[in-house]
Amino acid sequence: MTQAQFGSLVGISQQAVGNLVGRGVLDTSVPGIQLLQAYCSHLREQAAGRAANGDLDLATERAGLAREQRIRVALQNAVTQKQLMPAVLIEEILAKAGARIAGIFDAIPGAVRRRVPGLPAEEINAIGAEIARVRNIAASMSLADIRDDDPDVTVDDEPDEEGEI
Repeated sequence: MTQAQFGSLVGISQQAVGNLVGRGVLDTSVPGIQLLQAYCSHLREQAAGRAANGDLDLATERAGLAREQRIRVALQNAVTQKQLMPAVLIEEILAKAGARIAGIFDAIPGAVRRRVPGLPAEEINAIGAEIARVRNIAASMSLADIRDDDPDVTVDDEPDEEGEI
């Protein structure tokens, strides 16, 4: 059976049959019935979404595209519903909040000096040092620190014998 005859039998062009022969799907040296069976087997594989030799399969590609589109729409919905924000925006918000907090922290030693004028300068300096320590800890925070269960900072709730914090 020639390629043109087989193409006419199954309703495809001779060039399409030649393409299938070139890809190894069909072998024109076998009888016509075996050629038809091989072609039908190839069509069943395509319909099932399986590529015979690792080529791109249209059905699989479409399914992958549909999945990516679902993910994109879900992310857009999360942004619209304010359940998700861009990392750049969150970083900007945290930077502004950190700057405001730093300003408040910087004002604490002066406020303590005004409210408690009799407090020795070394005590006010100790308060300033603790504030600086806390600011440095906050400035060095990273995502890994947030996920740790063991915080690096220990809080000493009880003053020592000299009344230091």
